[in-house]
Amino acid sequence: MQGNGCLAAGDGYLRARLRGALQLELDWRDAQMKCEGGPRPQDSGLRVSIAGPDRGNDRRLRFVFGLSGVREGAAASAVPTNVTVIFEGEQRVFATLGDDKCTVDSLQQERIGALGGPKRSYRVTARGFCTAPATNLSGDERIMVERFDFAGRIDIEDEKPHDPAQNR
Repeated sequence: MQGNGCLAAGDGYLRARLRGALQLELDWRDAQMKCEGGPRPQDSGLRVSIAGPDRGNDRRLRFVFGLSGVREGAAASAVPTNVTVIFEGEQRVFATLGDDKCTVDSLQQERIGALGGPKRSYRVTARGFCTAPATNLSGDERIMVERFDFAGRIDIEDEKPHDPAQNR
């Protein structure tokens, strides 16, 4: 995981409005954040994780955006998106449980960092909204992520090719 700050240029951010069981207006800046991301399982798109400032005792609010069908390096619009909101250190998790409740209107990816080698990094910017709430695990609390926009990063590393000589 990237240390404090998401992007070397210092221009990462997350802005979001949450309503329901919690009323939050978030406006995080790069130095307050931790970012990571990469491909979703089975190459079904990309995953971007952004954690906000440490609120003490290892408590931190983290968003995980599962972007369906997005290819590495490609711009996209109207992207079905799964959103999970994790209250680390508090054992609270809210999830939309599917990518049919949130949409990314606009998504851009810009290559950053070293250009050679098996690892590629991208600055990912996105803007979106949800039309249905995220529910906690017990199903008795809901939050609506009314809007969100962010600039974070993903890292994609090629798997090492299998060397048959290692099986001897």
